[in-house]
Amino acid sequence: MKDLITKNHYKIQSIIKKFTGNYSEDIEQEVYIKIVKNISKYQERNKFSQWVSTITANICRDYLKSSFFKNNSNTVFDNELLNNAKSNFQPEIAYSQKERQKIILKAVYTLPAKMREAIILYEFEDYSYEQISKKLNVPIGTVKSRINQARKILQKSLQFLIGDE
Repeated sequence: MKDLITKNHYKIQSIIKKFTGNYSEDIEQEVYIKIVKNISKYQERNKFSQWVSTITANICRDYLKSSFFKNNSNTVFDNELLNNAKSNFQPEIAYSQKERQKIILKAVYTLPAKMREAIILYEFEDYSYEQISKKLNVPIGTVKSRINQARKILQKSLQFLIGDE
């Protein structure tokens, strides 16, 4: 068991960072606890790393929905941050990679829930259209449409990051 967790350690941390904007040891520990508690439910026909990724993503989603996050976070996902970033944008001052990631994640979390879920699964968790279709129980065409719509909205709201405001 320890080897399986060690193999997936960096993947878990990466998913946590992608979902929440920064690393959280508490979330990582919660992932390990859930893996240990549910190892008997793991089905050999699926990849273990995919199962771990799903658990991690679900825990991150729960965290972002939690009242603790909403009440204690200094990084609220709202349009105010994006508007401030747009109005303060100066092309000659490039955003650091971390700042850009935070702005992008915040933009992703302003998307409608169905689009947000599809784009996160596709772009951040590397699911295929078919995998997303099965996971969300919707046709592949719907998945493609949601991802396309999400990309258009993100492109418009994040245009300032590429300096073509």
